[in-house]
Amino acid sequence: MSYQVLARKWRPRSFASLVGQEHVVRALTHALTSQRLHHAYLFTGTRGVGKTTLARILAKALNCET
Repeated sequence: MSYQVLARKWRPRSFASLVGQEHVVRALTHALTSQRLHHAYLFTGTRGVGKTTLARILAKALNCET
């Protein structure tokens, strides 16, 4: 049995399952649906606000490997 950190085990895997940051989710989903993506996105904030989670979900939506 392998050990997995609970934060990684229960990390949201889609924009729909993400809690909070509604304005960021709305902006990113709108950019994806309209296919008007910028060449770079900068996620900033304190620890625990979901920067890595948002970056992983965005990469998955763009079919990038994480």
